[in-house]
Parts: sequence; structure tokens; C-alpha cells
Amino acid sequence: MQIDVFFGPAGITAADVAGRAVAVIDVLRASTSIAVALDNGARAIIPFENSEDAVSRAKSFERGDVRLAGERKSQPIPGFDLGNSPLQYTREAVEGKTILMATTNGTGAVTASQGARDVIVSSYVNFTVSMNMLRRALRAGTDVVLLCAGQDRRFALEDAACAGRFAHHISKRLTKVRLNDGAQACVLLDKKYGDNLMKLFDASSHGRTLREAGLGDDLVACADIDSHSVLPVYQDRQITRLGPDR
Repeated sequence: MQIDVFFGPAGITAADVAGRAVAVIDVLRASTSIAVALDNGARAIIPFENSEDAVSRAKSFERGDVRLAGERKSQPIPGFDLGNSPLQYTREAVEGKTILMATTNGTGAVTASQGARDVIVSSYVNFTVSMNMLRRALRAGTDVVLLCAGQDRRFALEDAACAGRFAHHISKRLTKVRLNDGAQACVLLDKKYGDNLMKLFDASSHGRTLREAGLGDDLVACADIDSHSVLPVYQDRQITRLGPDR
């Protein structure tokens, strides 16, 4: 059994994900916002690589049924209903709505996973429920891919540390599990920072960018481990909450 970590979707091929369970990790902030939105009653999130495609798709919905959401360079997209702050995805804002989301890093990483056996969206806020699913897949003989969204096509420290946390916990007490070099490096990062996520975010360039932009409250929300026990599943080009109907 194999656990592979990839840093960014640019180098991902169909062969890298085929037949595997994939967890897309964008801690700051898309993975966190997606979990919050689904926990607050959003019907579905449809990810897009760019805002133009999201706007075009919105025309096929009744305006009251959808919310346009996303960011570019950490800032909300002009004319969109929501940015990428998890604090915006309140029950009042998203309950019963389909969210058309385009972000700089996270949504592109989700769409790049098309063709995998299973794709989930994971972060610290839904760590345990994601970990349990990945561990079950691994125990059943399914290889696991941890896909870090990164920042602007570059390595992101916070995504890598989160991937290391997953790699460590899902492989615990399982024999014959191999970790690629990326996964082994990520485990070391997780050991360095552990539960001190604010220290991790302050060490990461993305975390510092958000803090300097006045978005420190977002960092607090993204560091709230297991605060949203939902499993976002990407299937048929949309993300929905795993439940009795999925």
C-alpha cells in the first residue's frame, strides 16, 4: 500500500490518481471554507478553475439558488457574493444554496483529481472524519494520494504539515505501507508543529499574507481542529456532504 504526497496539481497525471483515494488539502482557505459551508447546510459546491467559468455556469441556475464565491490573490472577486473566508459561510448565507466557487489554488486542485476512485476535501477543521475515511481505504488496499493545493503554484508549508498529519495517522500500526519522499518530509513537518497551528501559520508565507491583509480571524478558524465533522466528497463534478444519500 502506498501513500503519496504531491505538492500542487500542475504535475498530477491521470495515472497518479486512477484507482486511488485522494484528499485535496488547501488549509488556507478553500478546504476549510468548503467544510464550513457544507456543515452550515450548503446543498453543493461546484469548483471551477477560473471565475469566468463560474459566472457562465451561474446562468443555468435560478439566481436565488446559487452563490458565487471565490478569491484571487486572497481578495474577494468583485461582484461575487462570497470570498474565501470561512467566516462568511454562515448558515444564513449558504443554507440550501449551490455554491459556484473559484479560488486561486484549492478549486483547481479539486478538479485536477477527476478520475480518482474517491476524492475528498480535507483540512484541520475536518481532520478526524477525513482521516478515518482514508485509513479505511488504506486498510482495504487502496493507495492514498494527499494533494496539497499550494500557493500560486508553489509549495505551501501549512498544506504540507497537514498532509504529514494525515500520512502519520492513517499509516499508524499498519504494516507494508510505503510513503513517498514527499510524504516522509511532511510527517517531519507535522512533528515540528503538532497542534501549534498558529505557529505554523505564522511561519508560512500564505499565513503571513493573510494576517497582513487583516484576515487573522480566518487563521483562527482554519486552526480549529475537528470543528466541522463533515466529509466533503467530490463526485460528478460537484462537492457534497457524505451522508445517507451519498
